[in-house]
Amino acid sequence: MASVTRKGSALEARHLKVPSLEFPSAISEEKRQKCLVFFIPGNPGLVSYYKAFLGTLRELLNDVERRAASRFSFHIYAQNLLGFDVGDHDPFGNSPHSRPPFTLEEQVCHFYDRLVEKSTAPLLRGGTKPAYDKVIIMGHSVGACKYSLVFHRHHLELRAAKGRTNDTQTLAASVNLQAGIMLFPTVSHLAKSASGQKFEIIRTTPFLDSYAHGIAKLFIDLWPYFLLLAFIRLVMGFPHHVAGATTRFLKSRDGIWQAIHLAKDELKHITEEKWSEDLWEIADVDRLEGAADKFFFYFGEKDHWVANECRDEFIERRKDHAKGRTTVVIDEDKIPHAFCIHHSEKVAEKVIVWIDEIAKT
Repeated sequence: MASVTRKGSALEARHLKVPSLEFPSAISEEKRQKCLVFFIPGNPGLVSYYKAFLGTLRELLNDVERRAASRFSFHIYAQNLLGFDVGDHDPFGNSPHSRPPFTLEEQVCHFYDRLVEKSTAPLLRGGTKPAYDKVIIMGHSVGACKYSLVFHRHHLELRAAKGRTNDTQTLAASVNLQAGIMLFPTVSHLAKSASGQKFEIIRTTPFLDSYAHGIAKLFIDLWPYFLLLAFIRLVMGFPHHVAGATTRFLKSRDGIWQAIHLAKDELKHITEEKWSEDLWEIADVDRLEGAADKFFFYFGEKDHWVANECRDEFIERRKDHAKGRTTVVIDEDKIPHAFCIHHSEKVAEKVIVWIDEIAKT
C-alpha cells in the first residue's frame, strides 16, 4: 500500500493508504531477470475493477515463466488513482481550509513517484541494484494518457540528470522503463468523443460545473446499499466483483466528486497530443540493436471515449514517424472501452503476447 498527502498543490508522503493490487511471481531464482508490470487504471480509478484482468494476466505470465527458455520473472503492481478511497485523503471541500479533489497533474506526479519508489526500493535501503531489471507500464483509458505523461516526465528526468552529472546512478536512471502498453487510450481531444461531449456540457455550464457531483451524490444516497448493488448486478448485468466495486465507489464519501472533477480536468488537458517528437525516437538506438517495439496501442473499433478522427490522425502520425517504434492495433472483436466488465480474459490474452515480446529483447 502506498501513502500520499498534499500540501497546497504538492504531494507529500504520509501514513494514509492507497489501495493496490499485487500479483508477484512464484519464482525466486536469482539468475532470472525481474520485470515489473506497473498498471495505471482509468477513471473511476479503482484497481478492484481490474482484479479479473490482472489475475488472468498473472496466470498467463506463469505459463511464460515456466518455459525452459524464459529468462524473466514478472511482478504485477496496480494502484488506485488518488481520491477514490477515504484512506488516502482528508474530506474534500470548497472552503479555504479544505482540499479539493486531485487533479490530473497530481495523479501523474504521484504515479511517477510511486513507480520510482517501487523500482528503486533496494537502492533507497543502501543496495547496489534496483528491484527490477525492466519496467513495463500499462494503462487503460485515461490511465494510458497518464502513462504517456509519466513516460514523458521520466524522459525529462533523465535529461535533467545528465545535465547535472555524469553519474547515471540517479534514481531516475535506475528505472529501466522498457515499454508501454496502452489499452483503449484517450490520446488526444477527449472532448471530441461521444462521452467527452456530454461531460463537456457539465464542465462548461456554471451550475453543473459547481454542483453536478453533489446532485449525483444526493441521488445515489436515496438508494440503500443492497438495492443499488442488486440493480447494478441484475439489471445492468455486471459481474459480481465489478458490481461490488461500482457500488462501493458510488456510495463512498468522495468517489463521485473525485471522478467528475478528474474527468473535467482530463477534458481540459487532454487536447493536442502532449508527447514531444523526440520521445517517439527515444529508443532509436535500441531499434538498431533489434529491440522490440517501445509503445503498444490497442484502440477500440468504436470507442465512446475516443473520437475516430482523433484516433486515425494519431495512427497516421505514427506511420509518418519512421524512427519511432510503435505497434498500433484496432480491435476487431467488438470489445468495449470498459473491457474490465466482461472481457478481461480476452484482453489479457492479447496483452500477454506483447509482454512476452518485450521480455525477449
